This record gives sequence, structure tokens and C-alpha cells, in this order.
Amino acid sequence: MKQLLLILKGLAMGAADVIPGVSGGTIAFITGIYDELVNSIRRFDWTALKMLGRLDFGGFWRHVNGNFLLCVVGGIGLAVFTLAKLMTWLLESYPIPTWSFFFGLIVASALWLSRDLKRGAGSTLGLIAGAVAGYLITIATPTHTPDTWWFIVLSGAIAICAMILPGISGAFILLLLGKYEFILLAVSELDLHILILFAVGAIAGIISFSHLLSWLLSRHRNVTLALLIGFMIGSLNKVWPWKQLALKEGVMREISVMPGRFERTMGMESHVWMALLFMVVGFALIFVIENLGKRISK
Repeated sequence: MKQLLLILKGLAMGAADVIPGVSGGTIAFITGIYDELVNSIRRFDWTALKMLGRLDFGGFWRHVNGNFLLCVVGGIGLAVFTLAKLMTWLLESYPIPTWSFFFGLIVASALWLSRDLKRGAGSTLGLIAGAVAGYLITIATPTHTPDTWWFIVLSGAIAICAMILPGISGAFILLLLGKYEFILLAVSELDLHILILFAVGAIAGIISFSHLLSWLLSRHRNVTLALLIGFMIGSLNKVWPWKQLALKEGVMREISVMPGRFERTMGMESHVWMALLFMVVGFALIFVIENLGKRISK
């Protein structure tokens, strides 16, 4: 039962990771496996390598918490490969209700995480800094980047670090790097050459970054949490349901607008009530998941 629950949590993380603006790390936090996940990844160290060198596979597996990682990572992989096409279709066919659902999801996630936040000057500064940084990231313009092997590896390393941070979407980082559709297509078509290069970068990035993140959470947990919550608040601009293209500084950018302006400029219905409904559903889902997690863990 415990293994099945971990797989389901991994599935939820994987589903979030394929969505620009929604973080798998947020789902890990909500479902109560975040600290164990980061610490398990951090155990891929010199001790683990020495065990492999001695062919002590059993010791290596126990050292890295292999059963836990196998269930969670297996669930993430299953979700990514099964939901990539579905997410692409939803975002193309039903953008407003889909983004509205994500908006409610992130608002509830930020509120959920803030319950563990202690008030103080450090947390306030961290919250403001995170919100500003998160917003600035959302208004950055996705760039055109090379499809060479080294950049695919680099993209994997950068994106995976974001994927384990609550409030920062690895999928959105890929969007900014100009590699979101490229990687999503590789997943849909099972392009092993690209996927292996991406995986190499992801493994290197997550192992190295997990040490820093684990240290921050153990030594400066409150400020780190405030920074992450701020990122989530700032990222709301990215998942705002009503967008239009505007020419700014010679570059076409996607900007957030109010529903009325969306109808006037885009000539399309804003579906406000439907959007509000899906925001509420997304908001409520976080607390449903939390209560289910508490009941199952008892």
C-alpha cells in the first residue's frame, strides 16, 4: 500500500512537471515527500560510488533509499510519457479552463506552504524577492536556442533543478530556453537520442543541486520556504487564463489582460464563469489531496 501511494504521488508530480507554470516540487511538498525526496537524491555521493565500485549493490540501494526513489521516479516517468499528449491537447483546445485550473492550484499551494512559515524580517524579504524574481521570469521572452547535444544536456540540468523546487516549473524553464515543445515532441515520439541526452543532464543537475537545496532547507528553512512561496506567487502571471500578444521593444510578447479586454482585442469569449469554476476546482484539489494524505498515513 505504501509503495502504491508513493507511485500515485509520483504520478501527480509527473503530471505537474509537463505543465509550464506548475511545479512537481509543489506536489511533493503537498503530499509530504519533499524532504525525503531531496535527501534521497543527495545520497548519490562518494559513499554511493564506493559501494558501486565494490559491487555492493544491496548497500548502495539502501544508502540511496532505492525503494522510495524507484516508486516516485517510476510514477513521474509514467505520468510524463502518458500525459504529454493530453496536456498539449488541453492547452491547445481548452486554454482558459486549463490555465484557470492551474491558477487555482498554485494559489492554494502557496497558501498551504505558508502555514509553516514563521513571520520575521528574513521571511518577508525572502517572500518579496521570490515574488519579484518569479514575476520577472514569467515576462522573460522564450528564446531560440540550438538543438545541439550540449545544449540539450544543459537544458536537462537546468530544468530538473527547477522541477524539484516548489513554485518553479521545470517545464516553464524549458519554455524560456526554447526547448519545451522540442522535448515534449521527443517524449511523444520516443526519440531516444534526445531523451538520453536530456536524461544525462537531468541526472547530473539534480544530484549536484540536491546537496545545495538540502543544506538550505536544513540551515535556513524559513527563509528558503519564503523564497519558494514568493516564486509561486510571482509565477501566477504565467498561468493567468487571459493572454494576448503585444509588440514590446520590437518583440512579440504574451501579456496578461482582464477578461473584458481579452474579448475586445481577441474577439473571443472570455468564459469568466467557467474560468472561476475551474479555479475553485484547482484550489480545492490541493486540500483534498492533503486530507487524503493525512488519512492514508494514519
